[in-house]
Amino acid sequence: MSHELPPGPALLTPPAQLPWFRRLAARLLGRGLTRLQAQHRDSWFLGHATGQRTGHADGVREGFEQGRIEGFDAGRQVLVIRDTRPEHASVPGEDDKLFDDWRLPLTAELKKRFKADVAQRLPAEQQPSAAQWKLIFSDTPSTCVVAGAGAGKSTSLVLRILLLRHYLGFELDAMTVVTFTRESRKDFIKRLMQVFALWQINLPAAGARELVRTFHSRILPLVRSLPGFGQLRAFETLGNDMPAGGEADADTNPFDLRLNDAQRQQLNLCYRDVLADSPRFAELIATLRRDALQLKPLDPDHPDVQKRVQVTQLAAQRDEELCDVIEDLWFAAGAWPIKGIEPCRETVEIRGSRFHVQGRLEGLDAWVVLGFDPSESAQYQRPGAKLAVRAEWAVKRTLFQAFCDKPLIWLDNYASAKRLAASLAGDAVAGPGFEYKVKGELAPAPLLDAFVAAAGFIENLGLEVNRAVAAMSFPPGDSDALFFEALALYWKALEAHLLAQSPPVMSYNRMFALFGENNPENLKLLPDPLLRPLAHLMIDEFQDVSPQIVSWLRASLAEIRRRGPAMHVGRNAQHASLLCVGDDWQSIYGWRGSSPKYFMEFTKAFPSPANTRVMLVENYRSQQQVIDAAEHLVKGAPAIPGKKAKASGPAAQLPGSPVKVFDRDEAALGQTLVEHYQRGETVMMLFRKGSDKLLISEHIKSVVNVDSSLPPDQRRLRQLTYHSAKGLQADAVFMLGDCQYLTSSPYKNQVYRLAGLGRPGDAQAFDTAQKEEVQRLAYVAVTRAVSHCYWHVEPASGEQAKLPRASSQVDGRQAFFEDLRGV
Repeated sequence: MSHELPPGPALLTPPAQLPWFRRLAARLLGRGLTRLQAQHRDSWFLGHATGQRTGHADGVREGFEQGRIEGFDAGRQVLVIRDTRPEHASVPGEDDKLFDDWRLPLTAELKKRFKADVAQRLPAEQQPSAAQWKLIFSDTPSTCVVAGAGAGKSTSLVLRILLLRHYLGFELDAMTVVTFTRESRKDFIKRLMQVFALWQINLPAAGARELVRTFHSRILPLVRSLPGFGQLRAFETLGNDMPAGGEADADTNPFDLRLNDAQRQQLNLCYRDVLADSPRFAELIATLRRDALQLKPLDPDHPDVQKRVQVTQLAAQRDEELCDVIEDLWFAAGAWPIKGIEPCRETVEIRGSRFHVQGRLEGLDAWVVLGFDPSESAQYQRPGAKLAVRAEWAVKRTLFQAFCDKPLIWLDNYASAKRLAASLAGDAVAGPGFEYKVKGELAPAPLLDAFVAAAGFIENLGLEVNRAVAAMSFPPGDSDALFFEALALYWKALEAHLLAQSPPVMSYNRMFALFGENNPENLKLLPDPLLRPLAHLMIDEFQDVSPQIVSWLRASLAEIRRRGPAMHVGRNAQHASLLCVGDDWQSIYGWRGSSPKYFMEFTKAFPSPANTRVMLVENYRSQQQVIDAAEHLVKGAPAIPGKKAKASGPAAQLPGSPVKVFDRDEAALGQTLVEHYQRGETVMMLFRKGSDKLLISEHIKSVVNVDSSLPPDQRRLRQLTYHSAKGLQADAVFMLGDCQYLTSSPYKNQVYRLAGLGRPGDAQAFDTAQKEEVQRLAYVAVTRAVSHCYWHVEPASGEQAKLPRASSQVDGRQAFFEDLRGV
């Protein structure tokens, strides 16, 4: 459409100009006519025509331009109205990924060359499977490898490191391989050096140890780089003889809760100071001591009471003599008398019969009775008595628990009595001097040990102790409320006390928290060389990682990405990557604060532009029936879908033999174990409790004597707990004891929910997780077996029969089980 102006009126010829004289006369005449308001007709028409012509042209031009502009604006307004975009200003989206969008530079030619080299240098039985090659060649920033028992993951990881270092030129100081246990680290380092040697690569032992680490040895140098912390010691390594700085290479066990004398000394010194400085803490300790020392009541209808109440009168008749015998034992042990306890032989009436006490605790108005120390011979008897002193003492204790209505302190052993004596004497450096049992724990522990265990669990979940305690709640009158109030006061003081030492001391949990997601500013203080080893992480046993560790890993990876290319200038290893290997069926450290959640929800925990998942379903260790039986035991536990292992390699050629399940019989178990050992097989004896090891030892003594006389590399017998056996194997495995969750933990349920673990709406989230974990523990034990597995379980009885047991999953109708219970 044309935008030209419309045509105007016809143009008129302008008049000729007059001579000057006539112009002057016309001007004078015109002025006169103007004053008279006279009009000249021809002049009017001439002026009107000229004005119309000019006005019309100017008006049309101005109207056209103005109209065109207004029309364009009107059209533009219609477009805006019809646009579907939001009216608010656009903002770039936030990238929450922990990795850049990059890929490992693996060409088809390089893969072909590496495969050819592996085929040439490694024996046939060590050649990777298709799934293992997928792990080795994963080129995405994050990789999750689901590797069941016996999946051959170690060789795959070693080849992955070889690929990165030798074929892509990645610097070793840009990588870290993380293992959880001392044995697995040692084995991996040995394997790594062997494979590198096949490629004529000299990897010194020191370099291998620097590459293969524990989480703890990686965090310590980070903290030591901060001003004032250059000589920092880890609380967990106090008392260990090692050179300065040696902790960075130490093989620490993250699941070892035992305290040594050096650690106790620091705990006790802090306790002394808090007791003196905090009246509320002193009040709490006094209340906890009274409650902890008092003998716990027993229901008169309890079977033990009903059995022993029948001999009440007989027990009372021999009681004074029994008191004499026990006092003599205590006196000989140097544990009696005790300062702060007034010796006396007062009597207490039980169901019409009179029994004796040995003293009164000053200040608490409570009777004191001395017990029979476990270190004394269980066969020790009074002259002429039919029962052992231990049995007589047990009868008296049961009667007091059921029928004594007065405050009563029963001192069970010499050691606890000596700790109490030191505490009563005002020696606070000796510690509180009494034990406390947190609800849900299986046994009481010295109070400060109980503090350390509870605080460690809370911190492993990524929580701060004081804030977690403030968020907890307990029923009125529950002594655990006092325990956790005291813990909050003590733990804050302990952290300050440890930092005040020279050199300063800090727990590993606090180190991880310093560089976790809640403290990203601390990571910014680290120089590139300290952060660089975390750039390319390969983590084994990832199902046992804790929320605290996950937070540190995420924060570290985010900081590496934030620093960008400047961190990698002049280096072949660029960006960052994470490869995690694990098996959710082998997650067995939930009682310590670990959770398989982060492995099962890997892509959510570690968001990445691209992720690779690898399923290693080949089992190169066990024959198929062992595999099938083990997987049947965990079928009721939540798991990553699609897992079904298959015996592969030499294991596929082994003859099948079902897992045999028996009623518990230590003698029969021992006999079968001896038979397998005499055949020249490797044998593993697994037990649930330390006391079980003592019970079985007399039945396998001949094997123990022979095996212990051999050089270490020729020994074929291992005795381990179910937990410590993970990662190991034997031709024949013997399991003594069921896997059962025997308790419920109110405080752990609370902090589990605070940490965001468990299913929504589950008030007993930790208990639920533990019920699932007992199944996984049995799976771990069974999958240690190459050819044979024998499981002896105690029959369910009483209240324990109602609790979850792994053996309830045994199905004798299945070919892979032979259920011989009750036969």
